[in-house]
Amino acid sequence: MLETSSAYCSYCGEPIELVLDVSGGAQDYTEDCSVCCQPMQVALWVADDGSAWTVELRREDD
Repeated sequence: MLETSSAYCSYCGEPIELVLDVSGGAQDYTEDCSVCCQPMQVALWVADDGSAWTVELRREDD
């Protein structure tokens, strides 16, 4: 199941929209910012029943 999430880039601070596949459970991956193209680490946590999820962005150099 795909969900969208609004967030702010951890490099340039601009608002971005992420498309998340919450059906895959918890994930940790790299995605480039759609504004400044810097690589961000995306951490996704999904509830066991898939009813809730949380996403966190951080700089890849942190």
